[in-house]
Amino acid sequence: MSAAADTAPRKRTGRAGPARILYHAVMLLISAVFLLPFYWMINSALKTNSAIFSTRTQWWPADPQWSNLWKTINYPDFPFFAQLGNSVFYAGVAAIATCMSCSLAGYSFGCLRWRYRDAAFAVTIAALLIPPIVTLLPTYLFWAKLGLTGTYVPLLAPYFLGDAFFIFMLRQFFLGVPRELLDAARMDGAGEFRIFWQIALPLILPALTVVAIFQTVYIWQEFMLPMIYLRDRSSFPLSVGLFSFRAQRTTEWSLVMMGSLLTTLPLIVLFFFTQRKFQQGIAASGIK
Repeated sequence: MSAAADTAPRKRTGRAGPARILYHAVMLLISAVFLLPFYWMINSALKTNSAIFSTRTQWWPADPQWSNLWKTINYPDFPFFAQLGNSVFYAGVAAIATCMSCSLAGYSFGCLRWRYRDAAFAVTIAALLIPPIVTLLPTYLFWAKLGLTGTYVPLLAPYFLGDAFFIFMLRQFFLGVPRELLDAARMDGAGEFRIFWQIALPLILPALTVVAIFQTVYIWQEFMLPMIYLRDRSSFPLSVGLFSFRAQRTTEWSLVMMGSLLTTLPLIVLFFFTQRKFQQGIAASGIK
């Protein structure tokens, strides 16, 4: 029996070996397909214009133009570091505001009982059906009447009021928090905000990480609203600044590619440092 027990795992491992190899081969192929445009952007950023439009395919430039990096950063009408700071401020404040407002609303909908709660939640979900373009003009006129156009207030203030999709997402996570744990805290005399802050919120931290990453990526590439509300070039985020830079450098495609690369790198660094929490949140949402 011991011999049979020893050989059984080996047979299972042997059968799983080719399947695992095939799985990793397919994953590598899919990864290569997704990474090819990014690699081509790096390749083009280190070329000259003539090499970019050459009919001969070059998988790596024969003479890499590392000076394109300094030309792009130091270009007079493309204040890269100032606009990078604007993007970090814009995306960071929006992500923090979204996590604060949506977690509070999600806790209220998922862990508290109050009159008309389900009706209020239905109205919140119904907000997802309203196209943003419908409210664009009235919202702009509202902020224009207040004299706040040209600042970041119209861009950041709505995120302190919550987002319907993220409220729904966090509410589903709060529904999974054990009620016994919350009731025990109430019996010990803890207030609702303390229960939310010290008990419920740490239990959904992976979900909050997913919300923060999704919102940061969305805000980082947001173009239309900053283009509408902001006027000064020095206050532009990188998404708008890169468009303005491209409009001026229509013939310098290598510098445009370098600017695109520099705009994309912060998101890659963000995901590199938060990928574990992100994967935990995605796995938990899949279990839900």
